[in-house]
Amino acid sequence: MGILTLLRNAFGRSRKERAAQAEGATQETAPAVTAPEPKLPSQPAAPAEPDPSEPPAQPEATPQVPEPRSESTPAPAATSTSTDEHDLVKAAFTNITVPKPTDPEPEPQSEAAPEPAAEPRPEPKTETAPEPAAEPQSEAESEPTPAPAPAPAPEPAPDPTPADGDKAPQGPPAPDNESSTSGAGGNATAEGEAEATKATPPEATAPKPATTAARLRSQAPGLTTAYKAAGTALKKHGLTGTRARVHLVLDRSASMRAYFKDGSAQALAEQTLALAAHLDPEAAVHVTFFSTEVDGTGELTLTDHENKIDELHGALGRMGRTAYHAAVEAVLAHHGEHAPPGTPALVVFQTDGAPDAKTPATQSLTDAAANHPNVHFSFVAFGDPENKAFDYLRKLKTGNASHFLAGETPKELTDKELYEGVLATWRP
Repeated sequence: MGILTLLRNAFGRSRKERAAQAEGATQETAPAVTAPEPKLPSQPAAPAEPDPSEPPAQPEATPQVPEPRSESTPAPAATSTSTDEHDLVKAAFTNITVPKPTDPEPEPQSEAAPEPAAEPRPEPKTETAPEPAAEPQSEAESEPTPAPAPAPAPEPAPDPTPADGDKAPQGPPAPDNESSTSGAGGNATAEGEAEATKATPPEATAPKPATTAARLRSQAPGLTTAYKAAGTALKKHGLTGTRARVHLVLDRSASMRAYFKDGSAQALAEQTLALAAHLDPEAAVHVTFFSTEVDGTGELTLTDHENKIDELHGALGRMGRTAYHAAVEAVLAHHGEHAPPGTPALVVFQTDGAPDAKTPATQSLTDAAANHPNVHFSFVAFGDPENKAFDYLRKLKTGNASHFLAGETPKELTDKELYEGVLATWRP
């Protein structure tokens, strides 16, 4: 009942008034429906809803209204009013669920002014929605443009993108570091490689003996001790890896008879051969026997050196005097024929006294120094070191000769002592 009273008050019409105006009820109800809209704050759209509902309701009332025009109007009016009220209540409740602002608003707006309603709404929509949408699109469109052309970067919006584009091409410096080797950390890897290259050449070109120790042990195992001592002496004087031909000159004067018998000459020959294994790739020693003249020559090798001196010496016959110059000339002639020009040569010149002819001896050595500067004569003196015969060697100043006093028992010399004396001043 409370809802009905509210609806009656809202419409502002009584039952009697509606019954009296039966004919114009349809026409008067429309303005009456529109009028109460401002009165009800809670349900402002209720009167507007009957407008769409009235067209279906009016055809029902229209046939009933003209029929009771004579006198029977009050009865059907009462029924019609009651039905109208129920219809209005139903319409009020049923239409509440329907979106009210859409139904009443588009009708008057679409009929009266659809343009102003459409104008204010789409304008903010187009302003708000499309503007941010257009901005990223413009940015996105601008992004691909600077990517292919990093030069046109003065645009304000695509500044971050070309910056990224600039940074992206800056990434390739990695291959620069790699090229500089390997990349990273590029400087550290390049320095390490440079050090490796610097370290490898000495290893690759590291001074090595002409004959390996393995070859020596396999071919001449008796020379192993002397071979090691020779390598130590060469290293001490900075001569490791030096290449040179090696000659041995043996004095066959009558005073040397004892040194051949006790094996001192053979021992010296083997020590010289062990030294030649470091200097000469052929690991051979050319031997020259001299006395009054050149008595004979021979050769020592790793496979043919044992007792070789005794055999050669025994085949040479009578022993003579001491002629240095004959031996010097023979050695130079052989070296010139069998070695390329400029090839260094170390001559181990063994003797037990001074030359019989000092002038020819000195002249031959002086000429050798001038014409064969790469040939060095290292004299090894067998005998008493205090013997005045060795004064000649002490006073010899040709620049290509040195001497070592081996003493009266040269066979007892260690390999180290001999090599220290022989290599004391030789610097090819």
